[in-house]
This record gives sequence, structure tokens and C-alpha cells, in this order.
Amino acid sequence: MADRSEGRREWRVTGMDCGACAAKVRGAVERLPGVEGVDVALMAERLRLTLDADQTSPERIEKAVRDVGFGIAPKGARPEKPKGGFVLPDGAFPGAEEESKPEDDNTAGTETVPTPSWYQTSKGRLVLGTGALLAAAWASRLVVPAEIAHWAFVLATLIGIVPVAQRAFAMTRAGMPFTIEMLMTIAAGGALVIGEPEEAALVVFLFAVGELLEGISAGKARDSIRALSKLVPKTARVEVGGRTREVSAERLQVGQIVQVRPGDRMPCDGEVINGTSGVDESPVTGESVPILKEPGAEVYAGSINAEALLRVRVTKAAEDNTIARIVRLVEEAESARAPTERFIDRFSRVYMPAVVGAALLVAIVPPLAFGQEWGEWIYRTLALLLIGCPCALVISVPASITSALSTGARNGLLMKGGAVIEAAARTTHVAFDKTGTLTHGKPRVTDVSVLTGDEDDLMALAASVEAGASHPLGQAICAEAERRGIDVAATTDSRALPGKGAEASIGGVTVCVGSPRLAEERGAIDDVLRRRIAALEAEGKTVVIVLRDNVPQGLIALRDEPRADAADAVAQLRRLGISSVMLTGDNSRTAQAIAEGLGIEQRSELMPEDKVTAIRELTSDARVMMIGDGINDAPALAAAHVGVAMGSGTDVALETADGAILRNRVTDVPGKIRLARATMSNIRQNIAIALGLKAVFLVTTVLGITGLWIAILADTGATVLVTLNALRLLFFRPSDPTDMVGPATKQTPDTDRETASVTTPLERKHT
Repeated sequence: MADRSEGRREWRVTGMDCGACAAKVRGAVERLPGVEGVDVALMAERLRLTLDADQTSPERIEKAVRDVGFGIAPKGARPEKPKGGFVLPDGAFPGAEEESKPEDDNTAGTETVPTPSWYQTSKGRLVLGTGALLAAAWASRLVVPAEIAHWAFVLATLIGIVPVAQRAFAMTRAGMPFTIEMLMTIAAGGALVIGEPEEAALVVFLFAVGELLEGISAGKARDSIRALSKLVPKTARVEVGGRTREVSAERLQVGQIVQVRPGDRMPCDGEVINGTSGVDESPVTGESVPILKEPGAEVYAGSINAEALLRVRVTKAAEDNTIARIVRLVEEAESARAPTERFIDRFSRVYMPAVVGAALLVAIVPPLAFGQEWGEWIYRTLALLLIGCPCALVISVPASITSALSTGARNGLLMKGGAVIEAAARTTHVAFDKTGTLTHGKPRVTDVSVLTGDEDDLMALAASVEAGASHPLGQAICAEAERRGIDVAATTDSRALPGKGAEASIGGVTVCVGSPRLAEERGAIDDVLRRRIAALEAEGKTVVIVLRDNVPQGLIALRDEPRADAADAVAQLRRLGISSVMLTGDNSRTAQAIAEGLGIEQRSELMPEDKVTAIRELTSDARVMMIGDGINDAPALAAAHVGVAMGSGTDVALETADGAILRNRVTDVPGKIRLARATMSNIRQNIAIALGLKAVFLVTTVLGITGLWIAILADTGATVLVTLNALRLLFFRPSDPTDMVGPATKQTPDTDRETASVTTPLERKHT
């Protein structure tokens, strides 16, 4: 038995300008045998599907797409010009020959093809050509008899409608008869039959203009996303054998050393190994204040070195750097369609055949039932067919979603698709993790209270147990011991106590560093010690107890300060009508001290599973967004309607949960919700425009008030208006609580740049 050659395939499809185009590509391939999971991304120009090559070959997929008028090339190959696009016959208009020349084979690859000017495109030439023919026909009326001028309009119509009709019949052969091209062909041909060649020629010209405007609008939206990938320089200065040479940034390998001069962009994600300089990360995170980078600091591809030469070790390959992952996330997010979009897609499949059926009734009922003139009602039917195209309705949602994803990416706010945006817009409650989210995530030791021995002995015991810890409290204890010059002892049998602490054996004695709750469980706390702990916790400090064979040796108090913008973020959420709650494993006194300063509710002393329970309780009667560090709170993030991870450019922030906040600003949480709400408002406006215009002109056409050329304006005009309205989201400023949509402004400076500490779910969590 032959092996089944089955797998996920991907192509780049060119020539798609609206949701109807994407539907045509989907329809052309999903009927083929062995094809499943068809995903067509309009703005990313991507076709992805699961293919059983034993039933259908990849070449047959490509032929099916080309047959309906689109260009297609395998992933990684040079994009193909649509050969079935709207083009006049060869030689009919200057410039066609130049554009149709084959591409040089040496240029093949993934390089982005420069966007041609509108008049260099096939749709642009169709507009110029049909416009010239229409003008010539009108001019002929001034110099020749009306009977001859009549044929000039017929000729203009036929020449302009030929490429439209070719695609219409190609779509019909692919099983999709209800397309705007078929309706245009019927309308223009019908107008000629009933003796209206002048209006037919005008309709063909206006249709060409509308198609051109759709292409320009879609191109603008795509350019806003592709601009992200251009942030990374093409070349990098690599140190090889004591010398520096320039190589392609795409070929950088992990471990190589690159030099980044002042004014240059970082060609990679990496770690500074030599040099000190301010780095402008605004292209990546939107942060307007340059960040000081010293040896050991992380830098991100696309950021700008502002002051001095830096030597950087490459830590991630080109395909995995921050910019590449952001672009990939934005493109992938387009496939995660919003529920509204899926509903409209289903609605449009019923809507168009219904309009065609209604048009047929308009054509035959009045003449047969009431003796009206056939010519008049056929004319009105042709106009109804043009109005019935659902292009504007279909594109109303994806155009807005794509613009919002692009705006969010530019401002460090990532959301994984339309479904996430729609869920975020409905948020009524926001739950925050404390450590690394509302606070810096880097506590410091504030008090050392000794019961036995001296402070250095106590810190030595604690640091020995916490050596190598990845949790913020453990790292803070080790950092304090290092600052004091204290050496750590060798340990054995080290283990984590999830949510409570850690313990290890030192010289045959078990030493534990844990929470007061752990000490209570082991019966190691008396009333005097309990009062000392309460006094420290009342000051908002976290207390850990050092136990030696379950005998208290002393207390270490630490404090993790809230982020400077945390209180403002909570206030902004309150103004949006959203309630906030802090979920923490810290003790109630510490949690209460921080919560009171931020003006937020709190639930304390929660184990990781308790956070999940708290989220589930909230989701029972509210729409909840959970903000956490990306891994520690993964279960809670998954339990919320929307999970958002903190962390500047980290893998966790980009790949965990439903979204990410790259700048570690808590005020970006209300910014994300404002962007989501603005997007949904924009979608509702688009749907109102699309359906409202069609409803008005359906009525006026049936009543005989408007005709064919108004009908085509209603269709293509609505599509253009919807697209332009969606593009307004590109100017939305999520950081501004007052300005809904307007020109971008400078971001508010913020020095709160520390990255949240990351630990795995198996590691214990003190707070």
C-alpha cells in the first residue's frame, strides 16, 4: 500500500484586495479531493492547507488558484504576479509590456517586491484605459451622428468588460457563480441589450475605479504590517578572526559577535558583552526613553544604538528574533477569526443568493402581474444585482482586525487574533498577579532579624538554600548575601516546596527557608515571633523564616515595590467601568498594604491552584482578563477569558497566553482594552456602512430613483469607505485615555523597564 503523502502546505497568493477575493481562493481549493483545513489570510497574502498529495498534487492547487485570477508561489519563493488579473489585451495600453517581463531568476527568493505605483498596476491600467475609451465615446457625440456614437459606447463597454467576464466564467467553472464579476458582466451585458450602452460604459469605468481603490486601501494596510520586518537591518558587522566583516543579518548564527556602531540598528537579539550605551527600543516596544545597556544586558533586533559602540553576542537566529516573532504573531493572528467575522461570513453566503432571487422576482413579477414594461424592470434588476455584492460586508471585520493588530504591535500590545480582540473588548474584570506584574518582581532585603547567632550566619544559611534560585525572593536573598561578601555553603538534597519555600541539607542538618505558613505547619512559631512577623507584614513586607531542624534561626523581610504606573492603571480601568483584583500568594497583611496603595481589591495567600479557582469564580458571572508573568500563572491565564503575559520581548510574553504587553507598563492593560473596544466600535461602524448603504439603494433602485451607475458606486464605494474607516485604527493611540482615533503622539516617558522574573510551574512560589 502506498504511503500517504500528507502534510501542511503554504503558499503566498497575490492579487487579493478584499474578503471576497480571499473567499474565491478558498472556494477554488477547498473542493479539491484531499484538501482540508484551508486557511486564507487576506492581509498576509497566505494560503495554508493540509494536503494529501496522493489525491491532489501541489501543482493542481496552484493551477486552481491561477485559474481564478490570482498569483501563487510556494512559501519562500519570489511572489508571482497575478496573471489572471484585470488587464487590457496586450498592447491596448502603454506600459503593459514592461510589467509582464519575466523576473530575473537571480532575484528569486524571499525579498519583498517594491509596491508599484497605482498606474503601473493592471487595475490602474484598466482604469486609465476604460476612462480613455469612455472619454473618446463622449467626444465622438460632438462630431459624429448619435447612431455612430452609440457604437462607440458599445465598443468601450465590450473592451472594458472582457477581462471582468473572463474572471467571472473562471469563477463559475470553479463552482462560484455568485461573484461581483459575474454580476458586473450580467449588468453590463443586460444594459447593452436594453439599449443603454452609455450607462453600461460608465458602470464598467466606475467598477474599475472601485477595484483600484480597494487595491490601494488593502496595500496600505499590508504596508503597515510589513514595515515591522524592515526594522531589522539587512547587514551586520561580524567579528571573525580578529577582523570585522559585513554579512547578511539573515545568516547570523547564535554565538557570533557583532559590532553595533552609534546610530545603527541592532541586527539581532543578543547580549551586550562590551560597551555601555543608550539604546532606543521605541521601534520594538514603543518606549520613547533610551534604555542604558551595559555588559550582560539584553538587546532586541530593530532597536537603535544611540551613543557608543557595542559588542553584542547573538542569542537568537534571525527567524527567531523579536521582530520576526512579532511579525509572525501578527500574521498568524489574522487566522484567528472573531466570532463576528465568522457570523458575517456565514451570513454573506446566504445573503447574495437571496438578493439574486429577489432581483429575479423584481424582473418578472411587475411585467407579468401588473403589465409593466419589461425594459424598465430588467434595468432595475440589473442595478439590484450590482448592489447585492457583499464585498463591503465581508471585509468590514478583517480590515478592522488587521489594522488593530498592526497598531497594537507598534505599541507593544500583542493580541492573537480577532477572537482575542472581541473578548478583550467585553472585559468587565481584570485580575492581576502581584509579583512581576503590579510590582517590579525584584524585591530586596529590608530587614534581618536574628534569633540565634548573627546576621551573617543567618544570611549564609538562607543564601545556601536559595543558591541558584530563579524565584525573585530567593534571588534577592542571594544578592544581599553577595553584597555582604558572605560565602554560601555546599548543600545536598535541595528541593522546592511549591508555594511555601525551599529546603536543603547543610552538614547533615536540614535547613528550610519558607513562609510563616510553612513554619506554622511545622509548629515553629510562638506568640512573640508571631507578633514580630505581623509587625513586618503590616509594613507591606514579605517575611521568610529560616529554620534549622525546624528551629527558628531568624527572620528576613523583603519588599517588592509597586510599579510607578500601577495605581494609574487601576484608576484608568475604573474609569473604563472595569473592576480590578490582585491575586497573590503573599500574606494578607502584605497584600493589603500594597492593595490599599493601588486602590485595588486583593485576594491573598493563594496557591497556584487557588488562583485558578478564583479566576473560575470570577468568570462565572463576568468577563475576565488575567495579567500574569507568562509561565508561573499559566493555569490562571488559561482559565481567564483573555490571558495576557508581561515581559519585554521574551519568548514567554510572545508565545504564552492570548496576548502580551512588551513594555512592562501596567497602564498598557487599559490601553489594550481601549484598543479592543475601539476596534469593535469600528467594526460596528463598518457593518452599518455596508448594510446601510445597500438597504438605502435597494429601496431607491426598486422605486426607480437610482440606476446602474449609482448601484456600482453603492457597492464599490461602500467597500472603499469600510476599508478607509478601518485604516483609521492605524492612528489610534492606546496610551491616550482621551483621544480615540487621531495622529500618533509621543509616548509618556517611563523608566519602569525591569523584566518580570520567570520560573517554571514546577518551581515553588513564595508570593
